[in-house]
Formats: sequence, structure tokens, C-alpha cells
Amino acid sequence: MKKELIFLGPPACGKGTQTNKLSEFLGFPHIDTGSLLRAEIAKETEEGLVAKSFIDKGQLVPIDLVATIIGKKLAEEDCKNGYVLDGYPRSLEQAIKLDEINAKVDGENEVSFKAIYFDIDTQILIDRIVNRQSCPKCGEIYNKKFKPSKIENICDKCNVELKTRDDDTEEIARKRFDTYYEQTAPLIKFYEDKGVLHKIDANGSIDEVWARLIKAVEA
Repeated sequence: MKKELIFLGPPACGKGTQTNKLSEFLGFPHIDTGSLLRAEIAKETEEGLVAKSFIDKGQLVPIDLVATIIGKKLAEEDCKNGYVLDGYPRSLEQAIKLDEINAKVDGENEVSFKAIYFDIDTQILIDRIVNRQSCPKCGEIYNKKFKPSKIENICDKCNVELKTRDDDTEEIARKRFDTYYEQTAPLIKFYEDKGVLHKIDANGSIDEVWARLIKAVEA
């Protein structure tokens, strides 16, 4: 049976790490809107050129255009057995669009659709964000509290000084979470009402969360 998996979760909840790992484990493509848009722009497709015209003006890419690009991807051969869709939908309008895309792509085929919600304590997320560091050379991510470098403020791989983003402050992080929960609350109810929402406890180590994720996916 085809597995269609989408994921909801606030910033810094560990969703990206887990979905990348899940994609490899299941052998399904890992799809995110940012990468899809960049690929369409790089290939200079019709949709990519239109998307670029909005991005160049600092505007959001229209919902219908994003849906068209995602629909093209989900109809490709590598998605025939399933997909891991990360970062979409982010609004109720996008969720309805995704339903329309899936209905068109799947036809009469039997499908298991699940929306997996990473449920985690907000204070833990704030601690992750305000203590986050990255290497400007290789991009490796560290955390002064949860995953420190061997030598303080120095990348283990490149031996260069780690950087902290200017917007990784508690005040900005809390505003980011307020916005996220405001936008996501309708999505959670939407998928709960459809009977396809699976909440997992995202507190704990990567391995602990992975075990819960696999259990939810295989349920």
C-alpha cells in the first residue's frame, strides 16, 4: 500500500533530522518546498521562472503555483510507493490543495495517508535555538547545551570559529512559535477530524524520537 506522510512541528523540533532519516529508511523521496522551488528555478522551467519573478521581488510564491510544482513532483515515478513531505502544508488552504493533488495522482489506488505531529515542550525548543551554533565553512550544526563542539566555539571538522545567528534570541524565538502555533492549530484540527493525525512525543534523544516515529508510521 502506498504511504503518504506529511509532518507538522514547530521550528527546531527535530523534524528535519527525523524525516531525512525516515526517507532513507523507507526508500521514499524526501520532498520539501524550498528544494523543489530551487530545482525548478535552476532548470528554468515555466513554473520556476514564474516563481523566481516573485522571489526576486521579495514576494511569496502564490499558493496555486506551489501546489502545481508539488503536484508535478508527487506524480513522478519515484513517488509511486510513497513520499515523505516536509514543510507542506503550512496552512489550511494548502492542506486542501494537497488533498486535491493526492486525489488526482492516486485515483482509485489504495493509500495510507498520515499527518505526523511532533509534539514538544516550547522551552526545550527555545533552549535549542538560543544555544544553536553553526560552522560557516561546512554548515555543521552544534548546540552549546545539547550538542557542544569538542573545543568550545570551534568546529570539530574545520577547526574554524562557530557562528550564532543574530535572530537566535529568546524574544524572536517566542514570536516565531506564537506565529507557528497560530497557523498550525487549524491544520491539527483538520487532520484530527479526518482521523489521520498521529501525535508523537518529540521530547528526548534522536533515537527515542525515531523509535516513536517508526511506531507511528507502521501503525
